[in-house]
Parts: sequence; structure tokens; C-alpha cells
Amino acid sequence: MEKLESVAVGVEEEFHTVDLATRKLVPRADRLLQNLPDNRFSGELQRSVVETNSRPFVRLSDLLEDLAALRRAVVAEAEAFGLGVVAAGTVPIVDIDALKVTPDARYETMLEEYQLLAREQLICGAQVHVEVEDRDLAVQIGHRVSPWMPVLLALSASSPFWLGSDSGYASYRTLLWNRWPTTGPTPAVGSAAEYDALVAELIGTGVITDPGMIYYDVRPSDHVPTVELRIPDACPRVEDVALLAGLFRALVVTELDAITAGRPPVPTARPELVRTLTWRAARAGLEGELVDPLAGRAKPARQVVRELVDGLRPALESTGDWDLVCELTDGALRRGTSAARQRSAYATGGLEAVVDQLVSETKANTAWWPEARCSRILDMMGDYDTSADEAIVFDGTARGPYGLVLTALDRLGSEGIAERDRHKEQVQHDLGMYFEEERLFPVDLIPRIVASEDWELLQAGLSQRTRALEKFLHDAYGPAGIVEDGVIPKELITGAPGYQEEGRLVPPDSIRCAISGTDLVRDGAGHWFVLEDNLRVPSGLGYAMANRWLSARVVPELVRAVATPAPRRAMSVLRGALTQASRELALITSGSSDPAYYEHQLLARELGVPLVEPGDLEIRDGELFAGEKRVKVLYRRIDEEDLWEVLPGLRDLVASGAVLLANAPGNGLGDDKSIYAYVPQMISYYLGEHPILDNVPTYLCREPSGLEQVLDRLPELVVKPVDGYGGQGVVIGPDASPEELESVRAEITASPDRWIGQETVAVSTHPTFTNGCLEPRVVDLRAFVCLGAEPDVVPMALTRVAAHGSRIVNSSRGGGSKDTWLL
Repeated sequence: MEKLESVAVGVEEEFHTVDLATRKLVPRADRLLQNLPDNRFSGELQRSVVETNSRPFVRLSDLLEDLAALRRAVVAEAEAFGLGVVAAGTVPIVDIDALKVTPDARYETMLEEYQLLAREQLICGAQVHVEVEDRDLAVQIGHRVSPWMPVLLALSASSPFWLGSDSGYASYRTLLWNRWPTTGPTPAVGSAAEYDALVAELIGTGVITDPGMIYYDVRPSDHVPTVELRIPDACPRVEDVALLAGLFRALVVTELDAITAGRPPVPTARPELVRTLTWRAARAGLEGELVDPLAGRAKPARQVVRELVDGLRPALESTGDWDLVCELTDGALRRGTSAARQRSAYATGGLEAVVDQLVSETKANTAWWPEARCSRILDMMGDYDTSADEAIVFDGTARGPYGLVLTALDRLGSEGIAERDRHKEQVQHDLGMYFEEERLFPVDLIPRIVASEDWELLQAGLSQRTRALEKFLHDAYGPAGIVEDGVIPKELITGAPGYQEEGRLVPPDSIRCAISGTDLVRDGAGHWFVLEDNLRVPSGLGYAMANRWLSARVVPELVRAVATPAPRRAMSVLRGALTQASRELALITSGSSDPAYYEHQLLARELGVPLVEPGDLEIRDGELFAGEKRVKVLYRRIDEEDLWEVLPGLRDLVASGAVLLANAPGNGLGDDKSIYAYVPQMISYYLGEHPILDNVPTYLCREPSGLEQVLDRLPELVVKPVDGYGGQGVVIGPDASPEELESVRAEITASPDRWIGQETVAVSTHPTFTNGCLEPRVVDLRAFVCLGAEPDVVPMALTRVAAHGSRIVNSSRGGGSKDTWLL
């Protein structure tokens, strides 16, 4: 599987406010904004305009949900005041003298300077932001994509009427907009420095006052790492906004690839040509002809759109948008432009009918518009922060596949969930589901869902990562080619705390990583990152299985309704990997004092193998026995040092291949946080592939540049000891006190080779039931891969849940878990 482009996209939409009785544009947006969250809704130059701001998302379907929720909120608020909301470039019935600019010093200055131009800024657009971290690339992309911007304008055209008259244009907003001095096609500049110098020159003329007045059709954002599309009209239908977002992202991805490959922009990217193409699109919309940017000649608009979509297919497939964009494109071409629909309404009912149609379309029910909201869920939410939540949209509706879950919880209500929660504890007692003696393993009843698109990506990325790490461990304890070829420094390997000479005992044809556990986090936009690898003694699979059994007994109506793999399938995969060398298998534990002893018992029972302690083993006649049972494969749930101490002769059995340790001794090298930073290079070196899953950006304090970065940015970063387990020693800069930061600074300075720093990821949250309320808690995902002839991703994963107010999910730090549904 090729790496999917996990490029986030977000949208800002502008909406007119109209009086439902007179159908006139009215300056009432400030009333709506009083009751809407200011992080998602804001005012604009004119007091008749409300702007909404979506979250950024990797998946276009998630963006659609968010946009629909924002529309629901602003429409509901407007109707409470007898107002309607219109998403269109212009509104046909306007009394300019009755309208005012928003009381803001910047806007009042603009009114004074630009006079009628500012007073007539009675237009609305849709802006799309696509994530581009490198600002030099963002600047170059703005120019390179510009020939296709007229096609996006044509798709959005919704402003045929101006001040009560038909303008003759599909997008008269474009002509009004282009009266500003810094609008139009993006200039051809080659770097961010050159672009910033140009902006400084423009401000220096005194014609504009700040960078926010750069209104090019495409521009690098001046406050977030994105490239921003500004040319479209506001669109009455939310599906059309999503289509614009999908196409613009695909254009950006295509041009990023073209820059990497050294391909030049198309000849029609010259600003003077793009301006003529834009005029044609504003005049005709989809109902006439557009200029084909590649051929440089006019063609039917619908043909140009189809050819654009077909040409973007590789990029659309890489972002996972192909099917949805095709569906949205078919709908847009079937309906035609809003401009054409408005003219049809005018022919039958005049301007009032046009406004009514626009209000209706803006409010219209769509496939992304839930039929009902969960009122009892809302009562449990309080001031729930949905800014990075996986399950709940900010207005309390369900995100993605969570409709079934939230509907069921809504039926139960707070008291019903509390009753199930009490029953859960009794079931845990019955199952013996403890972590440490007499402490129930914390489990939340609200399941986490990993959508099929995500799980397919994770399966491919986890398989790839496991293959590379398996090769690395054999190489590191063998010929060390990766050192000889200068990919990883030798001292990083031999100096790692997890490096053990016993690792050299493992025969080269043995499998070292029979089972691996990989910790992943997801951010609010939907990017997945690998947080760390667990190749030594990965735990958690038993608890993941137990969570499913718990759910089946406590909330059976949920489990029966969802097609997700059963625990027995996970056991089948694990058993297959462990018994590949031999069926003479035993699971070894340190005993009941181990905090995860419950899991050891569970796995041994489900695998149907003996559960033994080191003292139960003995070597006789060159073979390993547990009592009278011969053991050829030892599924290890203890540190190898404990085995060597009790059974020193075990080294010879491992070296001869008579006994296979799963996992192999010395695998702790692969858990090292400094080694983690090199896994992407391992994937390239050993497999010749591009990494499918990203690491969290990591800085090695052993390197002078990394140490400087970490010490300079300590309050912003997460710092970890390279050999830390269970969250021990982790300090999260944004959450740490000044005393904690100074203490860890001293530790890092004294032993820099023992520390790494990582960027702080805004980790996604998930609803957790506590004290009768829903609370967003940080979650991660531990996924498991069993390695036989090929990697096999276990169809069961463990979601770990941080304690209240924490970002650390480890059980030893108060974290819990929840059932995880892999769709």
C-alpha cells in the first residue's frame, strides 16, 4: 500500500443575514455572534456577515460533518431572531444605506480609506486552507495552481444579482472583489522571502495597511501553515463546499509532487492569462464555456471540470477522496450552478423567490445532516471540549460512525449509563480483571471506533514498520550493515540501554519479534503518528480481549449491532505466530506479583498452554522442560535477565535454536527512544519503501543541534528518557510546572545522551463517562503485529485512556482503557 497523503484541509465560510419578512440584507450578525462560540464563529467587515471556521481534517467526510454542524448552529441562532442565513456570493435585495461596517478599528479605517468600495463589500466567499508546512512551497504552489482556480470559481458561482438587477454574470462577486488593489492571480515568486518582500513593498506604498489585505486568489496564510484558496463564491449547498475543498487539496498535492520532480508550471500560469480565464469563469459559470488551462482554448465548462477531476485522480486517490469527489462532482454538474438556479427562481417569483430559495438551500437537509440530536447526551456534556474529539461534533451530534453509539447512550441517559457502570465493576470482579493486586483495571463503557479507512492505513503501516524493525534487530546484532553504510551511528546502538550481548545468541533464521506492540496517537485533524515501539515484552492484548468480553456482558445491545472482529480471531493470529516453530509452547510470568498477572493468566488459558514461572523450568539432556512437558517456544512476559539468573544454561539452548524466546533477548534495543527516531530511515534502508506512518518529530539530545533545540523549547516539547517504560520520566512541557522544567533541564544537561525531545501532538480525545457526565479524555491506541512468514496485524487493539487532566495514558500513571471496535 502506498502512503496516503494525510494532508489536512479546513474551510472558512461566510454567510449573509437576511430578514425573513422583507428578504433584505440586514446588519444583525452581531446578535447571532453573541450566542455562538467565538472560536468557531466571527464577524467580518460588514455587520451583515457571519463567518464560520471548521476544524482541519484529513478526511473529507469529517470536514463535511463539521461544516454541516456549523451551518446548523448559525441557522438555528438566526431563526431565533426571525432571520435567515444565505450562503451565496451576493444577496439580491439590499439597502446599502441601512448597512454598517462592524465596529472595529481596522474595519473603520478601511471604510474611511476605501469609501464606496468598503460600503459595497456586501459579498460572501468560501475559503479553503490546505496544510503545507513549508512556507516556501506554499508560496510556489499559489502561483502553480492558479490556472485551475477559474474552474473552481465556476463550480461555486452563486452571485448573478447585484442591487436588485441581473448582472449578466454567474459570479458578479468576482468583479466586485477584484476592485480591491491586491486581488487577482497569485504573483510568480519563488520563495517566502521574496513573497514577504513583495508584501512589505505593497504595505510601504500606503495603499494597504497590513498583510491581511493581501487578497490574492491563492495565498500562503499569514498565521497558520497553510496555503489558502480565496476565489470561490459562498455556496448554498454544503456538498459543493466539500467538493471545492477536495479538488483544491488534490491540486496542492499534485503541485507538491511536481515541485519535487522538478516539473515547471503550465504556461497558462502567467498572471495576465489567469486573469482572463477568471473573467470567463465569472461570466459563464458552468452553463457556458471555460478556457482549458492545458489546451489554452475554450471548451464546454462541464467537459473542463470532468477533465480536471480525471487529471487529479492520482492525488485524489492518495488523499482517499476519489470516490467522494466523483459523487460530489456528479451532483454539482447535474444541478448546475446556484446562479442558474437563482435565475430560474427569479423567472417564476422575482427577487423574493430568489432569496427564499437561497435561505432554503443553505438550510437544506443533506446526507451529512443528522435527523435528530441526542438531547440527553447534550445534558451530560456540560462544557465538553470537542476541539480534538473523535466522536462528538461541537453541537453534540455524532461524528462519523458514532451515530449508533450515541443514540444508544442517549436512550440510556445518565442514570442508565451509571447503572451499567456499576454492573461493569461486578463483571470485572467476576472476570478477575485486575491491574496490580486488588485494583480493578479502569475501563470506560463508551467504545472507541477505528473507521475502516483508518484501520486499513494502520494495518499497512504497522506491517511495514514491523518488517523493518525485525531486519534492524537481526542486523544490529549481526553484520551491522546499517552502521557500515552510515545510516545509524554505531554508538547509538551499542550505547543503548536496551542493547544486550545475549541478543547475538539468536540464530539469524529465527523470528525476533513474534509479537510487537505499537503505540499510536491521532490528532484532531485525523493524522496518525507512531509514538513508540514495544518489541521487548509488549503487553495489553489480553486486556483488549477482556474489554470486549466486558462490553458484551454490560452493553450487549452495542456489541451485537456492530461487525467487528471477535477475540478468538486475535488468539488465532497470536497462536499461529507463536507456534510456527513448534507447538510445544509455554507462557512464562514472574508470578502473581506482576501487575499484569491477570493478562498472563488470560493469555495462557486462551492459548491453551501452561503458565509457568522461572522456578518451574529446568534443563534436562539439552532440552527445556516445565515439569514433564517439553518446551521449545517460551512466550516471554518477563525480562530476560530474570531468566538468565535462574537458568544460565538457557543461553546455550537459545543459541542452538533448541528454544525460541518470544520475544527474543536484546529486543529492548528496538524500544529505545533514540532508535525510534531512525525507524523511517530503517524503512527506506531495509525495504526501499517510503514510511506509511509518521513518527512524531523527534530531537536527540545526544546531538548538539537536538540538545539546543530541546533546551531552548523545553516548555513546548515532550521530553522522555530513552529507556523509559510505562510513562516513567516523561515530562510534557506545556503541562509542567516551572520547578519540573528546571529539574528535567538539569537532568538533560547532565546526561544528554539519555534524553530525547518530541513535538507536542494535540492528541485526540474520546468521550468518557465519569460522575454522571461525559468528559473528553486523551486516548492512544496500542496495536499488535504478529510476525510469521509475513506480518499479521492482530484484529484486536487496546485503547488506553488518560486520567482526568492528564495526557499520559499508561496504567501505572492512572490511565485506563476502553473497548476498541476495528471496522
